[in-house]
Amino acid sequence: MPEGDTIFRTARTLQRALAGQVVTKFESVLPKLSRVDEDTPIAGRVVERVEARGKWLQIYFSGDLVLLTHMLMSGSWHIYRPGERWQRPRSQMRIALYTDLFVGVAFQVPVAEFHTAYSLARHRGVASLGPDVLAADFDEAMAVERLKMHPDLEIGEALLRQSIVAGLGNVFKNEVCFASRVHPFRRVSSLTGAEMEALMKNARAFLVANAMGVSPMRTTTKMLDREERLWVYQRTGEPCRICGAAIRSRKQGMDARGTYWCPVCQGMG
Repeated sequence: MPEGDTIFRTARTLQRALAGQVVTKFESVLPKLSRVDEDTPIAGRVVERVEARGKWLQIYFSGDLVLLTHMLMSGSWHIYRPGERWQRPRSQMRIALYTDLFVGVAFQVPVAEFHTAYSLARHRGVASLGPDVLAADFDEAMAVERLKMHPDLEIGEALLRQSIVAGLGNVFKNEVCFASRVHPFRRVSSLTGAEMEALMKNARAFLVANAMGVSPMRTTTKMLDREERLWVYQRTGEPCRICGAAIRSRKQGMDARGTYWCPVCQGMG
């Protein structure tokens, strides 16, 4: 599932392929995007840059136009050479940006909007984002202060709140809690300052390592073997890689996200 590292890598790939290129053709099956294209054509504009912010991806075009997309659970962007066969069926295409050198295709992207710089700055989902874990200027202290503003939240839920800290999804939520030796069902108010700092440091370390790594397989253990790459996520009943205790799991929060922990390494305190 796309988390901050996936969006960062996607933005980097699109930046390398499309930045500086003139759009020769634009396609979309999404009515809102098609209407904008009819009024102010995308073809002829230059792709200025592509950026990731948390789980949002932003493609900037000349003429003060920004394409904002969010992949949610199933969306993805692909890059192809002109005429190259797509890896997914055309029925799943939502957006296609054509240039002379590459074609950027968004498949099953559920959220896509055009914005100006002014409207993007006021977009509720973007404007409310907390510190971006993958930003060059990520401020751990600010992220800790944001955590403290939600004392009644369980930390497993708090880490998924993009308004507190941006970029973490359910996989990293579990892995960060384990690496920090924090039980995911503890309230924020029960955490020490050192535990909060550890959570932010591990969040930063894990996402940066996966965003910058050469392997597409996500890992937090630094092992690339599929069976050994994660500490606790989706390992219910399997032995903890540190102490050998059986990993436990249950649903958490209103979205009933799967949450995994070691009962020995991550005591409730």
